[in-house]
Amino acid sequence: MQLRIRLSTLAAGVIACCATATAVLPAQAFAAPAADGPIRIATVTPTAATAGASKPAGPSGPGRATARSEDLAAPAVPISPALLSETLMGEPAPARPDSLAAQSRSAALAGAAEQSCTPADFAARSGADLVAFLKSSTTDCVSSLFGNGSADPGIFKQARMLPVATAFKDLAAGYTGDNSTGILQLVLFLRVGYYIQSYYPDATGPYDATLTSGVKAGLDAFFAGARWHDVTENNGEVLREVLTLTDSANIQGAYLSVYQRVLDDFDNSYNALPKMVGAVNSVLRFPLWRGNTNPAFVSALGADPRLVTSLANFAVNHKDLLSGPNAVLDTNAGNDLARMAGTSATVEAVAKPLVKRVLDAAPLLTADAPLYVHTAFQATVYDNGQCSYYGICDLPAKLTAVVLPHQLVCDNRTIQTQALSAAELATVCASLRNEDAFFHNVVKDNGPIPNQYDKTVTLGVFANKTDYTTYSWAIFGNSTDNGGQTVMDPTDPNNRAANVMYQKAWNNGDPARVWNLNHEYTHYLDGIYDMKGSFATQTSVPDIWWVEGLAEYMSYSYRATTDTDAMAQAAKHTYKLSTVFQNTYGNSDSTRVYAWGYLAVRYMLEKHPADVQAMLGRFRVGDYTGGYAVYNGLGTSYDADFDAWLTACAAGACYAAGPTALFDTSVNGATVSATERSVQTGPGRITAWHWTFGDGTSSDERNPSHTYAAAGTYTVALTATDDTGRTATTPASVTVTAAPVTLPNCTEQRADAMGRNCSRTGRAATAGNTDYLYVYLPAGTSTLKVTTSGGTGTAHLYYNPGTWASPSAFTASSTGAGTTQSLTVTNPTAGYRYLSLYAVTDFSGVTVSTQF
Repeated sequence: MQLRIRLSTLAAGVIACCATATAVLPAQAFAAPAADGPIRIATVTPTAATAGASKPAGPSGPGRATARSEDLAAPAVPISPALLSETLMGEPAPARPDSLAAQSRSAALAGAAEQSCTPADFAARSGADLVAFLKSSTTDCVSSLFGNGSADPGIFKQARMLPVATAFKDLAAGYTGDNSTGILQLVLFLRVGYYIQSYYPDATGPYDATLTSGVKAGLDAFFAGARWHDVTENNGEVLREVLTLTDSANIQGAYLSVYQRVLDDFDNSYNALPKMVGAVNSVLRFPLWRGNTNPAFVSALGADPRLVTSLANFAVNHKDLLSGPNAVLDTNAGNDLARMAGTSATVEAVAKPLVKRVLDAAPLLTADAPLYVHTAFQATVYDNGQCSYYGICDLPAKLTAVVLPHQLVCDNRTIQTQALSAAELATVCASLRNEDAFFHNVVKDNGPIPNQYDKTVTLGVFANKTDYTTYSWAIFGNSTDNGGQTVMDPTDPNNRAANVMYQKAWNNGDPARVWNLNHEYTHYLDGIYDMKGSFATQTSVPDIWWVEGLAEYMSYSYRATTDTDAMAQAAKHTYKLSTVFQNTYGNSDSTRVYAWGYLAVRYMLEKHPADVQAMLGRFRVGDYTGGYAVYNGLGTSYDADFDAWLTACAAGACYAAGPTALFDTSVNGATVSATERSVQTGPGRITAWHWTFGDGTSSDERNPSHTYAAAGTYTVALTATDDTGRTATTPASVTVTAAPVTLPNCTEQRADAMGRNCSRTGRAATAGNTDYLYVYLPAGTSTLKVTTSGGTGTAHLYYNPGTWASPSAFTASSTGAGTTQSLTVTNPTAGYRYLSLYAVTDFSGVTVSTQF
């Protein structure tokens, strides 16, 4: 087996026919196209406590981290519906590095290199002096106050906020569409003030209507201007924070028309502008979510519910976002709509049919399903009285019936799966049954811990990572930025434990390809037989080396599989045993948690089993301080022996009996070459090698080479088989670049005309402008591939079959960083087709190629 596991970020608690060859080039193609101007943005009832639980927004991050498919999560109790409901509101993942923002930030930092940035620097200033200091500060400096603004109780007193609000109003009246005046720093300061006042009211003192009026005057001036409509990255950076400020000041009800316009005027051109996407999401994530706890917002919404309709239209009309990096925009629209439905009878009357419309437009088991699940879940939390009308009463049961229809009761385990066959279900059941005996032999327990409930467990097995992410949280209450999780609370007699996981697309050595099956099941067994109390109690001392190390050790040793990652770490001698004993989720990265946890547990079981039993004896009665004292009291006494044991482990002592698949890779452009170096431990010899390359291709050569059709990161996996039929699989990630294609220069007379299998060099444009091109496709063209490369700057590539392509008019695009772009259009109709390179920054020396 080949776990490559990393520590996940834990949530709290817990996707025609035919023009002729004589067609004439459209007339507009003979005129130099004008550069486009800016686009103008024409089953739970909430309690009072949960309804007002959210706080003003904190610092704006770069977006949610993209989870790796191998991530694991710590065991946890199910996330409560109220908390899970709030954590659903997320950020879009950044589609590319933001070069404009990076350049702007670098320039700002260079210009302010000598300026100090500490709480004292702000506390020492007031009035005009504070305003001037803010304008000359970097946005990073001001944002740092989110984390330490409470250090000096004087910074955010209302008397010091008021001059900043006045200065904001003065700059807002002449807003230039960017941060050239320092307006963003003023907005950030006001946001931090509201944030600190919410969490540390004693540090700021009270805020009253005077400040609210001052901030509102600035917001009114900002939205009265024209430049806040600019669809640019420069405006998006400022607009995001200004829109969030309407929520921080809790005056959402005054800006319904602003929010509506942002939603109504969104189109797919924004996808090339992450800051503008962030601005749109700031409306969805903050005022339209938190505003539902504000009576003034609810009253204004009841009086003018057009915003409710805009939300529904956004959700239905932009379902295409669900398959890309900005999917959260669409699901957040569904989240907000369903929450609004429960704010008042007046709003519910308008929202109720719209919620149903959204649900009907997003069937389960389709690419649109995330919209259904988010909208349905929020409706059960905030408008559950209408669950029959929506068809979502007992939503977890409904989702289970549709998504996990195959079930097998395996003793005290219920295995609910999406795609396992009857034979695969039997394989999983047998693996779990046999692991029970193996586990008891390892930990030598005396039976279940008294008063630990969860004597039955459900295993939810999804068909793939996408469906796991889409459905599992709404069924099991788990976090999904991981490769599996155990959710249980053995202290609750009404709780039913769950191991949630999914199948990998390729054979990784887990039974029936169920990723992390035995790791997660070990967590369940450990919580019943070794660790008394809830998970919070179990981890009240540094014992993660045991919690995760045992799950790793059991997963590998039970399946007689080598932990190649742990062996590689052993060779590095990175940590002493006494250091690993202090592991917590907070002080350890994934390597220290999992690979080193495995090594520590294996060493202690092999060399010091009496210490393990002494520790478990205390854990089993809930004495975690006493259990911690067993191994913490060892100090460094085992460190030298552990270090020697690591040497032996890396040299081969940690190989499992039978084959261990090992290999090296080298990459040259789009080609990866693999060199097999597998090891057979004990009798037998390796007789077969099977490779999968992560793109649907495979090889049975011993040392193959493979050329990929497209650049990207792929998983190469080797399965080694010995002469007794035993197998072992190990994966590795490889990143390849596109193979260079040398094409002749296009021979068409016009410099903006492309041709078949040719290129144009030296393309250039200044920031904000567009370099237009076109190509004629003959009848029978099956595929058009357009690529750009070389030169400097950042240029986005767009394609349009009917008119000049631009960021606001395209059907295909490539919007990565720099000048290397590629798009492919399949089955285009014959005729003139249009291309463009939009200058995100100045670019020059770019080569454009067309192949068909």
